[in-house]
Amino acid sequence: MHFVMGVALFAITPRLIAQKMDTTKVHEIKEVVVSVTRSEQNPDSVGRSITVISMEQIRSSGANTLAEVLSQQEGIYIVGTGQNPGQVQNVFMRGANSNQTAIMIDGIRITDPSSTDNAIDLTEMSLANIERIEIVRGSHSTLYGSSAIGGVINIITKKGMTPGVHVDADVKTGVFGPKTSMFTENLFVNYTHKSGFYVNAEVYNNNTKGLLAVVDTSAPNSWSHLHPHQDLFNKTDLIGKLGYRSDKFDLFVSYKQVMQNGNIDAGAFMPDPAYTLNFNRNLYTWGASYKPLPGLNVTYVGGATSLTRVALDDSSIVDAMGNYNHNYFKGTYKGSTITNELQANYRIKGLNVVLGADAFNEKMTASTFSYNTSYGIYESKLNLDSLHISVNTISEFIHADIDGSLINDKFKFFAIGFGARNTKHDLYGSNMTYEINPSLRIMDKGLLFASWSTGFNTPSLYQLYDPDQDPTWKITRGNPTLKPETSTSMEIGYKQRVSENISFHFSYFKTIVENSIDYVYLWNKNRPIDSLSYLDYRGDTYVNIGKQTNQGVEIGASSKLGERILVSGNVSLISGKLEYDPSNISPSHTQGNQVQLFANGAFINKQVESVGLVRRPSTANLSFTYKPIKKISLRVDFRYSGPRSDIYYSSTLGPYGALATKGMSDYALMDLSVRYNIFKGLMASFRIANVFDEQYYEIYGYTTLGRNYNLSLRYSF
Repeated sequence: MHFVMGVALFAITPRLIAQKMDTTKVHEIKEVVVSVTRSEQNPDSVGRSITVISMEQIRSSGANTLAEVLSQQEGIYIVGTGQNPGQVQNVFMRGANSNQTAIMIDGIRITDPSSTDNAIDLTEMSLANIERIEIVRGSHSTLYGSSAIGGVINIITKKGMTPGVHVDADVKTGVFGPKTSMFTENLFVNYTHKSGFYVNAEVYNNNTKGLLAVVDTSAPNSWSHLHPHQDLFNKTDLIGKLGYRSDKFDLFVSYKQVMQNGNIDAGAFMPDPAYTLNFNRNLYTWGASYKPLPGLNVTYVGGATSLTRVALDDSSIVDAMGNYNHNYFKGTYKGSTITNELQANYRIKGLNVVLGADAFNEKMTASTFSYNTSYGIYESKLNLDSLHISVNTISEFIHADIDGSLINDKFKFFAIGFGARNTKHDLYGSNMTYEINPSLRIMDKGLLFASWSTGFNTPSLYQLYDPDQDPTWKITRGNPTLKPETSTSMEIGYKQRVSENISFHFSYFKTIVENSIDYVYLWNKNRPIDSLSYLDYRGDTYVNIGKQTNQGVEIGASSKLGERILVSGNVSLISGKLEYDPSNISPSHTQGNQVQLFANGAFINKQVESVGLVRRPSTANLSFTYKPIKKISLRVDFRYSGPRSDIYYSSTLGPYGALATKGMSDYALMDLSVRYNIFKGLMASFRIANVFDEQYYEIYGYTTLGRNYNLSLRYSF
């Protein structure tokens, strides 16, 4: 079983400066400070590709999930956005792998240490308790540590508000196919005292009766066709936060519990009504920020999380007669992390310096039990508790932003940022990352910028320590000799604010990832490839084997035409390739055996190049909002995803089979929504998604949502 999540970040106390407007209006953010450099800045002055999404923008989008919100942004494609609720949602940013984007909540990386590669499943992340989302694109491990190769997504939760009691209640329902239903309830309560103390509490609940998640190609008289089932998904989040804010102090402690369960299936085109997955996470975060002197701020942030995921498959019905396959499987996967970080910010005119250190510990364990009576009794057990799998990572980092005003105001049109991080890992040792980021102010509101940065992604605990091994050759699946994946990323871009209501930006980027980690089969080194048989199998493992190159262009624009019309859009053009070289493979773990990639079936006995990246299309988004009268807002959203390739298992690729690729058609979706302010504080909205009932695949063999309808009612005071 391969499961995943993601980890690591900072904590500052960003201020949000926005106009106070009627809740029926789109909130115009006059100045938003972002965490792109771990310090407060106006996004127009930051020489990086960034996006800040406010709470009001999330609400006006009509999105039901975090994946839907992120999918509207340039450079991001999320597999699973349009699939049946509860299906895995993986992030691909700027062509990077799904485990190479760091996902943060209030300065704490969120990860699943028991998963195969630490790629986060966004189904865990609801839209509850979000104040805003900050997206930073490109390699940023200098500031954010592991996984920040494609970029960083920082989710900032709600803190204190204006003095008094605040309530926000939301009820939503919808349908997206025959006999389907979705009900979501969300209640947020805040009390803030005039002294600065505050307390937040929130409950989010979702119950979904969904579609059959896979395309069923079994025979017309099979059990699954005669007795079709619908996959269910239920999710509950419980959130609480207590804090204090003043001119000098910002203190908080918070707790979040995620509980969800749903049906999963055996694989593409393979329905399984007996397969369920239950997930539970407890997340504790805490932090303290103190400003002892003007321009100096010291911040400490910490977090601890524990999770349990249980997969259960109990004798699926396999034919029209109602016979069972006599299989039973139960897998329990547990992980925990602890994060502690200390940071100091010092700012004077023309200079901002950030200095910090962090410590991160991750642990995992797993136990599985399988039982089969099809041909006699077969029983298998695995328990990793006695291995005490754990890794510590310690880092120190420094970053400085300098602009010309440090010398003289007439030079303030030029700025440069640079920094470095040293990371020490228990197993593979140390690695260094760095970045340099010059920018040039063009006229008054234009910014030309460039960056050269490096990143890294540490091997997961599963890739390092999984004890499964070939019984004869004793080669373990886990490979303790793995090195981190490392990246070099360059970007050049330009952003322009034409006026208060019109802006655009574009950038070109290229990222090269070395030491890519892949899952491989090992075969007898003394036998020719074309004569290999099952007897020549030597086990399976993970190795550093290749290089991945991603490059592309991103363009975005936003324009508000008077008080009634708002238009925004973006385009992302992505391309890439994979290169494999046998000289990159260390023979110390493979014992010099022949290596076959599971990802495409190729044997790496010579240099191999594969052009194109799986599940990473070019995309385009367009949003048009019209307010005919003060109380009504109409919105149209278009989303286009270009042609791409997907993978499926092919038994013809080598003695054990491997993954083959299949071309997937492009698709275009349109959504319509209307919001109506019934009276002050009470808002109703209605949305039709996939208006033209487009039939498409995100993952080959899995269903996607057709035309669907959503109705919501929100009351806040």
